Amino acid sequence: MSAVALVPPPAFAARSTSVEGSPLREILALTQRPGIISFAGGLPAPELFDTEGLRAAYDAAFAVSSRRALQYSTTEGAPELRESVAARAAARGLPTGADDVLITSGSQQALSLVTTTLVEPGDVVLVENPTYLAALQCFGLAGARVIAVPCDEEGILPDALAEIVARERPKLLYTVPTFQNPTGRTLPGTRRAAVADIAARLGLWLVEDDPYGDLRYEGDHVPWLAAHPGAEDRTVLLGSFSKIMAPGLRLGWLRAPAALRRAAVIAKQAADLHTSTVDQLAAAHYLAAADLDAHITAVRAAYRARRDALLAGLGEALPAGSSWNRPEGGMFIWARLPEGHDATALLASALAHEVAFVPGAPFFTTLPDPRTLRLSFTTHTPEEIKEGLRRLGRTIGAEER
Repeated sequence: MSAVALVPPPAFAARSTSVEGSPLREILALTQRPGIISFAGGLPAPELFDTEGLRAAYDAAFAVSSRRALQYSTTEGAPELRESVAARAAARGLPTGADDVLITSGSQQALSLVTTTLVEPGDVVLVENPTYLAALQCFGLAGARVIAVPCDEEGILPDALAEIVARERPKLLYTVPTFQNPTGRTLPGTRRAAVADIAARLGLWLVEDDPYGDLRYEGDHVPWLAAHPGAEDRTVLLGSFSKIMAPGLRLGWLRAPAALRRAAVIAKQAADLHTSTVDQLAAAHYLAAADLDAHITAVRAAYRARRDALLAGLGEALPAGSSWNRPEGGMFIWARLPEGHDATALLASALAHEVAFVPGAPFFTTLPDPRTLRLSFTTHTPEEIKEGLRRLGRTIGAEER
């Protein structure tokens, strides 16, 4: 019997091979070795999770109705969780009703749903430079043409944004205006008003990602972009419980104008039908029974001490001529090494000294700055941070000898 020639299956979709995997995830895999002090991952501190409160919330979800907790649910999300999200948004100065909210499987899914709803292949999407790495992947998979908006140490430059919008006619601007990932910077209120005005005058969707806004350690609250005149009918606000409750819940949400929200619901039906029912109900019980704001206050105090410990030691750890910012909240400090240094090359030496960080280059859309690095301060105690900085200093010393 003659052998049958096998025909290979059809090729993968072009988008699946045109977007690279996250270099950040690859770096984080290298930092998981025992003994490494890592400033790399933007992870909440696990010892600060309210484990007992969350366990009680899951118990309550089953006690009230185990059948409901284990059953399919509506795509929009559990009504009581949507009501709690809406109430928290309203308390921060943004009038919101439960019907304005869609519960998602993490805010990353919220971004994916918005992208599916708004972006066609070839559409222009504007981002800050640098920006959140997973957003670049999301837009790349959608076939968008991503263009960076010029920024300074406070974020987007409105005049530059207006020029690019008029020239390129983009579909949307994606921004993390509060304690941005990776830079930790916060866009001032005056610039937020200018961005809202540009979106209204020139026709632009705004996607405002706010996973870190509750983690403010000093300074005054800055209203969301979504709360500014001109932005009401064109801003999608993305939020998450990952940084203030627990990332393992995979619970996020989006608040959007009605037509866009309805389209996002259809996209979510195609993606996963609905977010985990039991996790939603547990979160709703937690918000009803526990004092989340008191928990956030305790988390803020711990993170502020850790931020201060990192800031206090950077001068001795980094080479002379380095610079860094002082974020008022969030999880990250953004640093720049002197001319002639390369943060990616330095990482290999740092790992040999059992300390890690994230080079800044992957976060840039164009013209990466090889001297930049992102340092997260949330997952280690002040004492561990001091030791990590000593190790980083030894790395620098070894490189310069």
